[in-house]
Amino acid sequence: MPVTPFPAPRSLTTAPGGAALDAPVHVTADPNLPPQGYRLRTGPEGVTVDHRDALGLRYALRTLDQLRAGHDYTATGYDISDHPDFPVRGFLLDISRDRVPTRRTLARWIEILALARFTQLELYGEHTYAFRDHRDVWQDASPLTADDLRWLDARCAAAGIELVANQNTFGHMERFLRHPRHAHRAENPEGFERGGVHCPPSTLEPTDDNAAFATALVAEAAREVRSRRLNIGADEPFELGRGRSAERVAEQGVGEVYFSFVTRLMAPWLKAGYTVEFWADVFAEHPELMDRVPPGAVPVVWQYDGPRLLSEVIDGDTPEARTWQRLGADLDNLREGFRSRGKLLSEACVPFWVAPGASNWNSLLGRIDNAVDNMLDAAETGRENAAQGFLLTSWGDHGHWDAPSVAYGPVVFGGAVSWSLEANRDLDIAAVLDDHVLLDEARLTGGVLMRLGRVHRDLGVPLLNGSPIARALFPDPAVPLPALPAPEALDRVAVTLAACRDDLTAADPAAADGDVVRRELHHAVALAQFALDVLRARAAVTADAGSVPDADAIDPATARRLLRRIEPLLTEQRACWLLRSRPGGLDDSIRELDRLRHQLTEAAHA
Repeated sequence: MPVTPFPAPRSLTTAPGGAALDAPVHVTADPNLPPQGYRLRTGPEGVTVDHRDALGLRYALRTLDQLRAGHDYTATGYDISDHPDFPVRGFLLDISRDRVPTRRTLARWIEILALARFTQLELYGEHTYAFRDHRDVWQDASPLTADDLRWLDARCAAAGIELVANQNTFGHMERFLRHPRHAHRAENPEGFERGGVHCPPSTLEPTDDNAAFATALVAEAAREVRSRRLNIGADEPFELGRGRSAERVAEQGVGEVYFSFVTRLMAPWLKAGYTVEFWADVFAEHPELMDRVPPGAVPVVWQYDGPRLLSEVIDGDTPEARTWQRLGADLDNLREGFRSRGKLLSEACVPFWVAPGASNWNSLLGRIDNAVDNMLDAAETGRENAAQGFLLTSWGDHGHWDAPSVAYGPVVFGGAVSWSLEANRDLDIAAVLDDHVLLDEARLTGGVLMRLGRVHRDLGVPLLNGSPIARALFPDPAVPLPALPAPEALDRVAVTLAACRDDLTAADPAAADGDVVRRELHHAVALAQFALDVLRARAAVTADAGSVPDADAIDPATARRLLRRIEPLLTEQRACWLLRSRPGGLDDSIRELDRLRHQLTEAAHA
C-alpha cells in the first residue's frame, strides 16, 4: 500500500515500479519553485529532487525517508510536489508559569517540531532567564542560562528551526514587580481588581525608564541566539490607565499611550534590522493605529477558543459568557474568531501573524477538539488575509499541571495545517502520534490522548479557556464554574478514564520518552478521576440542598476522604514533573492546589 507521508503533501501521485533502496538521489536547485518547496520523484530510473532552497531540500529528503520506510517502496513510484501555506510556522512554549524544561525535554520538542515542519521555536519568558542583574527574581526558578540558549540555538539550527528570543515587556511582569526594588516600576503598585478579585501589580508604567529596563531584558536573551527576529510580547497590560498613567490615558486615549510605549520598545531593534513580533490584543482594538506600524514590526493576533465553542458559549448568553464579559473580554470580537482582526489588519495592509493555541492549559487532559477548531480557523483566516506566520502557543496557566505529551497532538496537527491546510485538514492525529511520534506498535497511546482530550466536552459544561476538570482542581473566584456536570455525565467520563487507563497499561510506545508518556498520562488520569470525585461530591450536596450549585459545599466525611487522597497525588505529580522539568517552580506549581485543599479542609471540619 502506498505511503502517505506526514505532513500530507499538496500533490501526490503513484505509479507501478519504484526505485531501488540504494538508488542515487539526483538533486537540483530550482529557483522557480515556491520558497521551501520541492518536487520529489522516485521510480525505476532512480530518485530526483528539485528544491527551491535549503529547507525545501530538507523536507524533500525527510519525505523520501518516510517513503523508503514503506514495504512497497521498491514497487511503487512516487511523484510529490509540495510547498507551505505559511512561510513561518512557529511554536511557542510557555516556560514562565513554573515549568522550565530540561535540556532533554527541549531536545525532544525539537525532534517533534522538525517532524511537523515548524520553522521557529519561541520560549515565552518572564522571569525564567538568568538575567545578570536580577538574581533575586529568578534564583528559585531553575532558569535557562546563556549557555542553555546557545546550546538550544545550535540544536535548533541543526534541525532547520530558528530559535527566537521571547521576553514579555509590558504586562505579565508580576514576577519582577513583586520585589521591592522593582515595585516603583508598576503602573499600580498596590495591585488591581479584576473580576472581583484583587491581583498583584503586573503592568509596567509606560515610561522611558521602564522601556529601557525592558529592552535590556530582551537584549540579554537576544544576544545569545542567531535569529534576527524577536518577540517583545506586550500583551494584556490590565492596569494601563488605571494607575499612574490614568491622566495620560484620559488625555490621549489608551491606544495612543499603549502604542507609544510599544513603539519605544521596538525602536532599537527595528533600527538594528530585526523583525519584531508583538501581541495584537490591544493594538487591534484601535483602528486609528493601523497606519503607524513601522516596517519590520509584526502584530500577532491571538485567539484560543474555536468558533464552535465560542458560538455555544456566547450566542447562548450563558453565565460563562457573562463571567468573561465582567473580566473585560470583548465578546463580539471573540465570537468572530480570527476573522474580524485578520480582516482589519489585511485591509490596512499591515503584515500580521495568527496565533492559535494548543488548548493544553487549564485542562489537565487537553481540549483537542477545541485546539483543532481553533487552528483551522487560524489557518483559514491567515490564508484568506495573506498572513505570513502561524504561531502555535502552549501556555501554562495555573502552574502548568498538564503533561508535555498532552500538547503532542495539537503540535503535529498545527504543523500539518500550517504547512498545507487542505491536504491535512482531516489528519488522523492519533495515527500520526502512534506511527511517527510515540512509535506505539500497539497503536493505543495516540487514541488515549485523543479520548482524554475530548473529556471536557463529555462533561456537558462548555467553558472558555479551560475545562471543568481543571476548574475543579484549581477553583478561581474570578472564573467560577457556572454549573456542575450532570451525574450521568460524570459517570460516562469515569468510564472513559478507566478505559484510557487500561489502554495505557497495554500500550507500547517505543519512543525515547515512551515510558515517561505512559507514566505522566496514568497520573493525569488519576488527577482527573480525583477531580470527578470533587465534582460529584459538590453535586451531591447541591442535590440534597435543592439549591443553586455551591462550588465549595462538600459534606465533611467526603471532604476528609478527598483530603487523604491529595498527598499521594502530589507525590506522583512531583515525580512526573522532575522527569521532564527543572525543580525550580515546582513548589509554586504545587501551591496552585492550595485553594482546593483549603476548601476541603474547611468542609472537613464543618
